[in-house]
Amino acid sequence: MDFKENHKKLLLQNAPFDFQAAALELFQYQAQHNAVYQSYIKHLGVEAAQVQALAQIPFLPIEFFKEQEVKAGDFEPEVVFYSSGTTGQVRSRHFVADLSFYHAVAERTFEQFYGPLQEYVVLALLPSYLEQGGSSLVAMVAHFIKQTGQQEEGFYHRDHAGMLQAMRQARQRGKKVLLIGVSYALLDLAKELNGQEDFSGVTVMETGGMKGRRREMIREELHAHLKKGFGVGAIHSEYGMTELLSQGYSQGEGVFRPGYSLRVLLRDLNDPFDIGPGHRSGGINVIDLANIDSCAFIETKDIGRMQDDGTFEVLGRFDNSDIRGCNLLLI
Repeated sequence: MDFKENHKKLLLQNAPFDFQAAALELFQYQAQHNAVYQSYIKHLGVEAAQVQALAQIPFLPIEFFKEQEVKAGDFEPEVVFYSSGTTGQVRSRHFVADLSFYHAVAERTFEQFYGPLQEYVVLALLPSYLEQGGSSLVAMVAHFIKQTGQQEEGFYHRDHAGMLQAMRQARQRGKKVLLIGVSYALLDLAKELNGQEDFSGVTVMETGGMKGRRREMIREELHAHLKKGFGVGAIHSEYGMTELLSQGYSQGEGVFRPGYSLRVLLRDLNDPFDIGPGHRSGGINVIDLANIDSCAFIETKDIGRMQDDGTFEVLGRFDNSDIRGCNLLLI
């Protein structure tokens, strides 16, 4: 069995594994087989063989996913995911060799925090993602809907009445309900409902992103509007992006827990190569062990705050970066 198959097997086994060891092995593989990443490492003057710790790994700036084909090895992608964006923006591309692997990791990550999908009915308000196409978020949610075996339709675009009827039917059948949506779509529904519909027991999860439809809000303001409109005590959030195949989840207050295949490190705001556990706030660097066919080590444009237990908050974005369509609220 080759390295890639061994690595996939490691991530999908129902047993703990050494994250650091897996990340360092993956780094050595990608430093050799990812031409873009290899060139980047070379230009930094880093000797891959000398890297012995996570903080020593060079993190590829996320902009490379817009400008280059970030691929580890030579393969024909099964699917290409595209970032959301407004007219004229260059969209990031993520070349995915194995869609079923992405589905499996996403499913296991969700169930790590929320339990078996078979217990749920998943309802989605993701109109802009459906319209643009090529969304990793839509692919993930579509897989979740399939795994639930639900009778109800999953995607409702802007059909609020149909979605609410499906929610009521699911609750009558004793099912848990997950309502997942882009921020502006959830705000539209929350304003329409204004606390008049019973959402007790429903998990309301925002994925960020106003997509130019509304003004950007800080998380506290957004969640306050959503909690009032839906009459719930907490708003959940998903942290993910086109360039990642792993996710993190917040079950309230904007505090994210990374999934089992994901780890966040912080870098100094002024020195991108100063990475380490000493930073409590800074730029977010991500290690995504599921990114075996692209690059697992990404320097994002997000700014975050880290706690000792590995949980993190997203505080905003660097000034010169695009407004991301997913999981981002400006400070």
